[in-house]
Amino acid sequence: MTSAASTAHSFAEAIDRQLREGGTAVRAQKEREYLKSDLVHYGVGVPATRAVVRDALRSADLDHDAIIELAELLWDTEATIDTSNLEAGKKPSPPESHPHRAPAYECRSAATMVLVQSMDHLGVGDSSFLERLLRESRTWALVDPLAGDVVGPLSEHDGGFDQALDRWATDEDFWIRRAALLAHLRPLREGRGDFDRFARFADAMLDEKEFFIRKAIGWVLRDAARKRPDMVFDWMLPRSKRASGVTLREVVKYLSPGQREELLTRWR
Repeated sequence: MTSAASTAHSFAEAIDRQLREGGTAVRAQKEREYLKSDLVHYGVGVPATRAVVRDALRSADLDHDAIIELAELLWDTEATIDTSNLEAGKKPSPPESHPHRAPAYECRSAATMVLVQSMDHLGVGDSSFLERLLRESRTWALVDPLAGDVVGPLSEHDGGFDQALDRWATDEDFWIRRAALLAHLRPLREGRGDFDRFARFADAMLDEKEFFIRKAIGWVLRDAARKRPDMVFDWMLPRSKRASGVTLREVVKYLSPGQREELLTRWR
């Protein structure tokens, strides 16, 4: 085992151990039900997971290969939890019966946080790895931070991602199409970004029935309107009759009262 791999294994084991110890079975059960998840859940909240990752990385000086290795190890970490008798307040523990073995949700969340906190080490050469994680996510709780907080900032500064985003926007998997949309969220929210490319993607998906696509289009347009409401209004107005109510309710949030009324009237 290389030095980078050995270091990554040590950190992955430490993070996994802390997450297991920090969880409760009652929270794990509630989160599995809320997310309709088939993953194992330890029952650890996002802030606590982020704190574990932050503390681990604070003491580390990981290069690119070690970061990717750590993220991959965490993503692939499996656990076995007894889901047959989850009692409030008890720590999840290995079962004697009714086992459920699957990747650990909190470890996958931690893998995403490792990538977010190590952005300066990542680049277009990691696009295939990021796509693999997105394809295996199968939930907004993992897709959204990967797309919005990792792919988005990277693709804004590296045109090498253009080809991948174009391909994702027409993918059969709606989670991948959602990722192509949400990659534009942070830059457009901050008054930058490639609105023309997002608009091209959104226009092609505007008639879709999938809730998570409708919501993503509205979400990005809503946040883009914080800085550039006229741009969003001008783009949305001729398309208002094609948009769903889910999309429009998001879009109008930061528009002027007059713009909001005109869009909703035309939609109705």
